[in-house]
Amino acid sequence: MGRIFSIEEFSTYDGRGIRCTVFLKGCPLRCQWCHNPEGQRSECEIMRSFGSCLGCGACLEAGRLAVGVPSLTAESIGVCPRRLIRVCGEDITAAELVAKLDKNIAILNLSGGGITFSGGEPLMQSDFLLEALTLLRGKTSRALQTCGYCEGELFARVLSECDLVLYDLKLIDPELHRRYTGVSNELILENYRSLVRSGVEFVTRIPLIPSVNDTEENITATASFMNELGVRYVELLPYNKMAGGKYPSLGRSYRVDFPCEAEPSPRLEIFKKYGIEVKIL
Repeated sequence: MGRIFSIEEFSTYDGRGIRCTVFLKGCPLRCQWCHNPEGQRSECEIMRSFGSCLGCGACLEAGRLAVGVPSLTAESIGVCPRRLIRVCGEDITAAELVAKLDKNIAILNLSGGGITFSGGEPLMQSDFLLEALTLLRGKTSRALQTCGYCEGELFARVLSECDLVLYDLKLIDPELHRRYTGVSNELILENYRSLVRSGVEFVTRIPLIPSVNDTEENITATASFMNELGVRYVELLPYNKMAGGKYPSLGRSYRVDFPCEAEPSPRLEIFKKYGIEVKIL
């Protein structure tokens, strides 16, 4: 049994061709710039859209009657006149998920695409992920979008069932990595080395965050690290200025200590110096 929070059909940014992307709940990192906060926690959550909210307060009153304080609870869902409240998180077996995905696989294959597992961090639900990947073996291209934070043995097991890996490299400096993501990057860098040695097709991706990892120091260190391993291609993802948009829907605040209105610098000349081809998504 696994827990997902979204299935995005006909995506063009999650691997080659047209793909269907499955988003799994739960992530060991807490990147300040995360734009999918509903993927961070493993448990199901209540989400409220504010787009056409009447401000009637019926949802909070239903929560108060249920738990004693004004809040969003499962009881809030049915009382919203605009149906703006929902549970974020669906429990599903790997077999049920693959049955859902089967209906579009022929179309995806025609484009050279397939299925991508993303999150959150899919490796947090490794048993579910492995079963789904195994059930899809031979049917379509199976891609994993990951931060690479897990034990090496587990990473190797999952890697053996992947046709493509989209691998995030956020920061090379271990202290800065811990400051902005909450965890060390030791496992991430070691698993990246293993990925390069594995022979599995992969794409290195760097989310560009202004004044955090778009600095000359970090880009130079990243390009040097990739060069040492013989990696010659990278995709850059500019910071999404709407990253904080979903947090209020979960009753949370978006707090960052970087200038989120600034434009990140791709510093293409540094990658060029190391012979690394760059694509900006």
